[in-house]
Amino acid sequence: MKISVAATPAGNGTWNRPAAKGHSRRRDTFAGKIRDIPEPLQQSKKRFGADSAKLKEGEIFMLKIIDMRQGKDSELFEKLADRESVGMQDVVDKVREIIENVRKNGDRAVIEYTKKYDEVDLDASSIRVSGREIEEAYDSIDPKLLGIIRKSKANIMAFHEKQKMNSWFTTGEDGILLGQLCRPLGTAGIYVPGGTAVLTSSVLMNALPAKVAGVERIVMATPPRPDGSVDPAALVAAVEAGVTDIFRIGGAQAIAAMVFGTETVPRVDKIAGPGNIYVATAKRLVYGYCGIDMFAGPSEIMVVADDTADPVFVAADLLSQAEHDVLSAAILVTPSIDLARTVCSEMEEQYKKLTRKEILGRSLSEYGAAIIVGDLDEAMDVANRIAPEHLELCIEEPFSRLAYVRNAGAVFLGNWSPEPLGDYYAGPNHILPTGGTARFFSPLGVDDFVRKSSVISYTRNALEKAKDTVIGFAEYEGLDGHANAIRVRFEK
Repeated sequence: MKISVAATPAGNGTWNRPAAKGHSRRRDTFAGKIRDIPEPLQQSKKRFGADSAKLKEGEIFMLKIIDMRQGKDSELFEKLADRESVGMQDVVDKVREIIENVRKNGDRAVIEYTKKYDEVDLDASSIRVSGREIEEAYDSIDPKLLGIIRKSKANIMAFHEKQKMNSWFTTGEDGILLGQLCRPLGTAGIYVPGGTAVLTSSVLMNALPAKVAGVERIVMATPPRPDGSVDPAALVAAVEAGVTDIFRIGGAQAIAAMVFGTETVPRVDKIAGPGNIYVATAKRLVYGYCGIDMFAGPSEIMVVADDTADPVFVAADLLSQAEHDVLSAAILVTPSIDLARTVCSEMEEQYKKLTRKEILGRSLSEYGAAIIVGDLDEAMDVANRIAPEHLELCIEEPFSRLAYVRNAGAVFLGNWSPEPLGDYYAGPNHILPTGGTARFFSPLGVDDFVRKSSVISYTRNALEKAKDTVIGFAEYEGLDGHANAIRVRFEK
């Protein structure tokens, strides 16, 4: 498939995709990019395949109804898996070109791409955010917002402090000492996307685990606004979180600048943070030149609910994630068709009151679903198959089902633990694996900014007891140099 790359490598938070069937292309007003325009938000029963015998003829729904009791699930699973399409060749080629140009030409290439994609004129002296801008940011933001940032920071710090690991040592017979050293990275790079929403919270979630880990230099890259500035709240949050260097650059060019270094941007040991398809592809391509945290893509939420769930709450939580991006997924899994129907109706009412209607309409029409299952056991099986970024258990006894969760980025238990609580305040990190990668990735944390070194110390007596085993192993593998390194120590 072909994807439009016009303006999209700029580093905003939108995952651009080709126009789907039934959609048209135009320039929308909220981001100035080529977008898909959806069919009407409320789709027909025929369009959404709501084929349960218990569903009334002619009913319409805000979510696609999938009755898994009839085995109709494959289309949804494939569609969710295909959202990111990070491996699309034209994207890979474009990003590789950007990386090589930045690697070769440094600041000059970064400045050119910022002009091309962000339409902002920079020079070498303005790539870095100045101390004066930071002072002005503190002067300009509402003191109430500063208080909010500091409250959230305290909770995030407290949670991540519990993740810290210490070096350890153990001793054995004949003076054997084994252990592990834990050391923070020297320099960490964090990427904070721009785009359709100002994600000040992502600054805290990115930087604070590095701060807790003891990283001395934390470098932040974030795309500039149209006037060339950086959001004042993001600057304040960065300083509060211990960021040492801030650069107004975004997209694949920002990733390349932090990986290889430029005349202005320092080289980092690891990059963390989400971004659009170009940022994610850049992280994949540079992995090995530096470390990366994960491959984070469009946001997603799954709510497992039974008849005890409040449909008003469930509807609000689904909408809260669907508003992130046109590729965001919002999925309800329930044994109750009545609940699914009521949630859809409630979503329609709440939708009318929200401001990001175009994004909501497009994400829900493409990636919104209500999955009907036979019971909660089947619901948990679906959750583990999809491995959602956010999993809410809005059921009568949520703790009883926690042991069934194998694959999820974050789990929210009960009606009073809505997903936005985790986005902003509770303390666990909101930078989470998406697109099914919760099967093998974990939330961003202190471990991402720590490296470990093994320590081995043997005495002569201890090595003498082990030498025949080591020599035998080495000789079996045909590595006589290895065997010799042991043998020579006892030939004197």
